[in-house]
Amino acid sequence: MARSDAPPADVRERLPDTTDRRAGAAALACMVGLAVALGVGRFAFTPLLPLMLADGSIGLKAGSWLASANYAGYFVGALSCAALHVAPARMIRFGLAATALLLAAMGVGHLLPVWLAVRFVAGVVSAWTFVFVSQWGLRRLAELHAPEWGGVIYTGPGVGIVLTGLIGRALEGQRAAPGWLGFAALSAVLSMAIWRTFGVVPAGSATPQAAAGVVTAVPAAAPAYDDTRRQRADAVGLVVLYGLPGFGYIITATFLPVIARAALPAGSPWPDLFWPMFGVALIVGALAAARLPAHWDNRLLLAAGCATQALGIAAGIVWPNAAGFSAGSALLGLPFTAITLFAMRDARRLRGAHATGLMGYATASYGVGQILGPLVAAPLAARFGSFTPALWVAAAALLAGAAGFVAMAVLGRRARG
Repeated sequence: MARSDAPPADVRERLPDTTDRRAGAAALACMVGLAVALGVGRFAFTPLLPLMLADGSIGLKAGSWLASANYAGYFVGALSCAALHVAPARMIRFGLAATALLLAAMGVGHLLPVWLAVRFVAGVVSAWTFVFVSQWGLRRLAELHAPEWGGVIYTGPGVGIVLTGLIGRALEGQRAAPGWLGFAALSAVLSMAIWRTFGVVPAGSATPQAAAGVVTAVPAAAPAYDDTRRQRADAVGLVVLYGLPGFGYIITATFLPVIARAALPAGSPWPDLFWPMFGVALIVGALAAARLPAHWDNRLLLAAGCATQALGIAAGIVWPNAAGFSAGSALLGLPFTAITLFAMRDARRLRGAHATGLMGYATASYGVGQILGPLVAAPLAARFGSFTPALWVAAAALLAGAAGFVAMAVLGRRARG
């Protein structure tokens, strides 16, 4: 009788469960990694900003500079990823440890120049960790033939935002320094929980340059690169327009608790809850976007995402009450991750296997929008005594982005006849 190398039937029946558990463990570890690097390391500033303003640590102008320094760091980090030749697992461990230390530095230092440097470096580390977590996680899921777990990874920022938002609410009336130190401790605990997962470097890890190509789990079967005039115009349009949602969302995302406190009655329990609501909506949006058919027109999806965020900003302006801010937080958070997914898919549509460069330029454009947002918002708020003009500018930028993406889709279809 011929010997078979296949595992026994009872073992084969158990293999799917084992694979699913491994995929789930990898996805959850990556989710926690992104929760630390982005949800806490990058976005903890939002719930702590009201405390810093209240205890006199900084003023609104200095707060805007701190926010922009972090976004500038993220911009630099995103551009530098292609030049880093480091094993993803090692880079993730470095990013997790650095995030905790940088958060602690915000709690022990009191000089604005030092804070600016710390927040800039924190932005760089956040970008590095995001790319390498994405690279490691999506590659691992591909090896396990479980890409459906990819959406779980990108709920990480939302999970971190929810945690920091709820903790920030509990710290109301306290000084900001204990909050920074507490978030540093939280990051350290979460990092230790997943540290062993990233302790082994899998053989044949992809190079860092490949990270941008897999960061959103776009199908590998991309169209061949055809450098036509239409595609060049579409590539330029994608880069230019992608900066508008970066500018549009960041004003609300940076100043949401401050805006809500100014609009709602003193002592209202609601202002500190809108940021966690944003995080919950982000989680839902990340899971939903990963399940949308890949053949849908990404430009129209981008337009829908921009319009949804513009509607969310308008809701808070037109109805400056708990209901309006709640609706606005949900509408702003839902497309947050989806917009990135759709933009990276469109870059793949245009450049196929050569899309890494275009993805980098688009990410840089988004980063420039994030840098400019707080710098535009603070002077407008100081001049008019309200964030309303800045929010209308943000909504207008998002609507301009939506219109631009629709125009690109229409012109593209006409060009195809």
